Amino acid sequence: MRYHFRTRVIANILYSALVACLVEVFLITNLDMVARYAREAQWNNALMGMIYDSDLVIVIGYVLLGIMIFSMTFLLLQERSAVYIGRISDAIRNISEGDLNTVVEVEGDDEFSSMAANLNKMVEDIRQLMDKEREAERTKNELITNVAHDLRTPLTSIIGYLELLSSKSSPLPPELHKKYIDIAYSKSKRLEKLIEDLFGFTKLNYGRISMRVSKVDIIKLLGQLLEESYPNFSNKNLSYELQSNVPAKVITADGNLLARLFDNLINNAIKYGAEGKRILVKVQAFEETVQVSVTNYGYVIPEEELPLIFDKFYRVEQSRSTHTGGTGLGLAIVKNIVDMHGGEITVKSDLSGTVFTVILQVDFDVEKENFG
Repeated sequence: MRYHFRTRVIANILYSALVACLVEVFLITNLDMVARYAREAQWNNALMGMIYDSDLVIVIGYVLLGIMIFSMTFLLLQERSAVYIGRISDAIRNISEGDLNTVVEVEGDDEFSSMAANLNKMVEDIRQLMDKEREAERTKNELITNVAHDLRTPLTSIIGYLELLSSKSSPLPPELHKKYIDIAYSKSKRLEKLIEDLFGFTKLNYGRISMRVSKVDIIKLLGQLLEESYPNFSNKNLSYELQSNVPAKVITADGNLLARLFDNLINNAIKYGAEGKRILVKVQAFEETVQVSVTNYGYVIPEEELPLIFDKFYRVEQSRSTHTGGTGLGLAIVKNIVDMHGGEITVKSDLSGTVFTVILQVDFDVEKENFG
């Protein structure tokens, strides 16, 4: 139960008044008794005579004494609050001067303890905000560095091959000419993919994409994506299989974003699962959720790398990133799209396969997700 400061002040006033009254009653009773005894004993004492005869002076004296006792008692009772207020005031001054390590100990259960708790929370919020700002600045610098590097690498190759092709001093044989054109073309396509991923990630990460939610048959969508990826499967000598516990499952979602999500997961499985010769896409539909898993049986992701797998610009198997053509943004985009749909994505990897599992709501409410 919270005791308000005003209530405590009133209680202290009443307590101080009670103490003052008790002291007054004690003094009045005893001094009057002493004065009466002195008169009966015929003590010739001026003080005793004044006490006994001068009623007005005695009353004034009692009043002043009572005020003094009341004031001292009240100040003693309020001393703890005054000290606590001073500590809060000192903390506010330290915070205003930039000391965000200031913490006020919460004592009691009143307005001042609430003020201290709110002050501590405010400092923690400011500290977290500053940490986020520093992280955003670090991320921005990292983004610029990685973008510059990833754009420069294929661009340098493209320029080099185009210079060879345009050289008039030593004409190239037709087969070599075609080879260099093919290499420049593949590097250009990689550059295009990187730029698309960068734009896509930026829009998703900063909420610049408006979701267009509609009814989507996720079984049909996955089947189409797998068919469209057939050339990639063929090039890697991979087979694929789509399994589902239902023939069709309609969910509420943004179809374009879901297509991008599962297209990235399928392409990721193709890039890193070539050694396994098979890709399995499995759907398990439930009443309120649908679970989609994409499994490849190739490269096993080390356990220590799993928590980093959805970080932007993180590449599994760094030494082979050029060979696999990864931009380091595909899985970060996947995570953003899943989050936008209020879903969940997990990954596990061992000798039995690398499995990415996405859980989505069947009846997704975009307004509830954004504002709820």
